[in-house]
Amino acid sequence: MAKKTTLTDKNEAQLQEHLMKQREELRTLRFIAAGGRPKDAAAPKKARKEIARALTQLNALARGDA
Repeated sequence: MAKKTTLTDKNEAQLQEHLMKQREELRTLRFIAAGGRPKDAAAPKKARKEIARALTQLNALARGDA
């Protein structure tokens, strides 16, 4: 099982980079799924959740909560 990434200890620049990588991964997963049967059918859902986590942490940093 993969280790869950912690986003609370990252700064804004690191979160932006992580968000960019996750969005690119989601994009490639969509193209793979359109071409045929994907290896992991739940991978897009996991990528979307990771994007949401990063956006939530970015929002918290912008508000000054974290």
